[in-house]
Amino acid sequence: MNDRTCIVTRERREPDDLIRFVVAPDGTVVPDLKRKLPGRGCWVTAERLHVSRAVAKNLFARAFKRQVTVSPDLPELIDQVMTQSALGAVGLARKAGAVALGAAKVENAVRTGEALLVLHATDASPDGVRKITQARRATAHLGGPKIRAYKLFSEADLSLALGGTNVIHAAVLAKEAGRAAQRRLTALDRYRGGSPDDEAMFAAIAGDEAAAEDME
Repeated sequence: MNDRTCIVTRERREPDDLIRFVVAPDGTVVPDLKRKLPGRGCWVTAERLHVSRAVAKNLFARAFKRQVTVSPDLPELIDQVMTQSALGAVGLARKAGAVALGAAKVENAVRTGEALLVLHATDASPDGVRKITQARRATAHLGGPKIRAYKLFSEADLSLALGGTNVIHAAVLAKEAGRAAQRRLTALDRYRGGSPDDEAMFAAIAGDEAAAEDME
C-alpha cells in the first residue's frame, strides 16, 4: 500500500501528483492531503475526475481489501479543503508583501517578470482579463517567464482572503511566501482540470519561437 500507484489509472506518479487516502477508525475513507496520517494508504491522481471515478467504481474497498465507507461528496470535500488552503496561503503571501493588487500593478508585475502567477476573479470582466493576458503573452514572447493565470475564486473570496475590497486581479510575486502560495494554487488548478487556455497560449508561443529559429 506504500506503492505510489494511482488506484484509478494504475500509473506510478510522484507524491505531489497524487492524493493519499487512509481509513479512519470508523471505517470512513478520508483524504490525507499532507501525507502525514498513520495507517495504510492508497493513492489517487490529484484530479477531481479521478477521485470521482474512484468513488463511483468502489475502488477504495478494492485497494484497502475491506469494506469502507466513502462519502459521495468526497470530491467536493477535497476541493473545499484545497480551496481554503490555497486562500490561506494567498492571504499569508499578502501579509508578507508578496501580492500585488489591482489591474495596473498586476500588469506591471507581469511585464517586469516579478509575478509568479496571476489571479483573476471568476467574475472578472473580459476586458480586464484581456489586457493582463496581452502583457503575459508579450512577456513570454520577449523571453521572460511564462506567467500562469488562474480563475479559481470569486471576487468575494479574493477580497476576504486578501483583506481588500473588490479584488478582481492579483499577482503573486516571486518571494518565498509567494512560492508557497503558488504550490497550493497550482495544485488546486490541477485538481479542477487545469488551464487549457494557458497551455494553448504558451504552446503557440513555443511554436513561434521554434519557427523563428528554423528561419535563421
